[in-house]
Amino acid sequence: MTALDQQNTQRSRRALIAGSVGNFIEWYEFGVYGFFATIIAANFFSPGAAGDLEALIKTYASFALAFFFRPLGAAIFGRLGDRIGRRPLLILVVALMSVATALIGVLPTYAAIGAAAPWLLTLVRILQGLSAGGEFGGAVSLMTEFAPPGRRGLYGSWQSFTVALGLLGGAGAAAIMASLTSEADLKSWGWRIPFLLAVPLGGVALWLRLRLEETPSFQKAAALPPRRPTTGEVTKAILLGIGRLMGWSAAGYTFLVVMPAYLQTALHATFQQGLIAAVLSNLGFALAIVPAGILSDRIGRRPVMLTGAVLIVVLALPLINVLQDPAGSSAMKGVAVFAAGVVVGLLAGPGPAMLAEMFPTTVRYTGLGLAYSLSNAVFSGCAGLIITQLIKSTGDIDIPAYFVIATCLVSAVALLSLRNRGDLPD
Repeated sequence: MTALDQQNTQRSRRALIAGSVGNFIEWYEFGVYGFFATIIAANFFSPGAAGDLEALIKTYASFALAFFFRPLGAAIFGRLGDRIGRRPLLILVVALMSVATALIGVLPTYAAIGAAAPWLLTLVRILQGLSAGGEFGGAVSLMTEFAPPGRRGLYGSWQSFTVALGLLGGAGAAAIMASLTSEADLKSWGWRIPFLLAVPLGGVALWLRLRLEETPSFQKAAALPPRRPTTGEVTKAILLGIGRLMGWSAAGYTFLVVMPAYLQTALHATFQQGLIAAVLSNLGFALAIVPAGILSDRIGRRPVMLTGAVLIVVLALPLINVLQDPAGSSAMKGVAVFAAGVVVGLLAGPGPAMLAEMFPTTVRYTGLGLAYSLSNAVFSGCAGLIITQLIKSTGDIDIPAYFVIATCLVSAVALLSLRNRGDLPD
């Protein structure tokens, strides 16, 4: 290996780490919020006689609202990132995300300041949504534009892998606090500690991103500007990207984040049992992502992602039914949630590279950021709200399975048009 090759390898690895750490923080916070949903509901949305399910619905409404600000963040930060570079915007968004996450850890509750508490929480969630909207497009652009040819599936899969690590980190932090504190202390102050950990995590992320260089693709585009695609072409690609992603978005949040609250409210599991299920599903997710990304470099994005979508359609209802069976063994239920995570990983591994390959350099940050954030706004951010509200109104505890089946059917159809190109358009 020449000195130049070694230098390029080091730059690629720095970009991979710097891009990954911001994703970790983003999804660590969303995981913590999801895993503590029932406690946050009691602290911020339960004045007096409001029922647990009603308060949980309000908590998920705040959760969903933050997701609907992600497309706005993707548009604002993506536009700037496509004009002035990936590096400065990635530094800004990770700082905003870290501050917003830490703020949740110091917010006063409903008991302290009344109706202002849920409004303050919602405002902080909006700030998180805006900053998170600028994270994905920049991080995936950074990783794939620095990736060696033929390895973009692997490099892009690290975005999804650090999503899994972030969710596992959130579940781990919640589980540790639940084991170290009494139930009363956990509900009073213990839930705050995982949010405050965003301060040191954000410091590390900023240090890594300040050491970044601008990507070769952006430098090339800035020196010799290529033809910019028309608004119609970009819009068509964004809509197609949403179709390809919606199954990943819906199944990912249903099986990886919403599941603990579903088990507690619909199946009457304990908080600890819900967290164990979350850890197992996210572990399966994490273990499948990078191999799926590597496989997509070898045989193409389409067969790997299409397999994941079809498996979810076939397995979703049986997996949910296993969890509902009161006579079922704990081991069987553990296998079920683990398997759910694995099949979502088949979508998430090749997904970032697939999206990056849909957009040229001049609109990549904006295009893939909007496709991802719009898909997540509707099918991830609303997953908890939709599932909980439908269960409340219908009494049907199979709703989570129907939700992911419907979305994965649409994704399977959209993925049929995917070409196995494996390159980044200029």
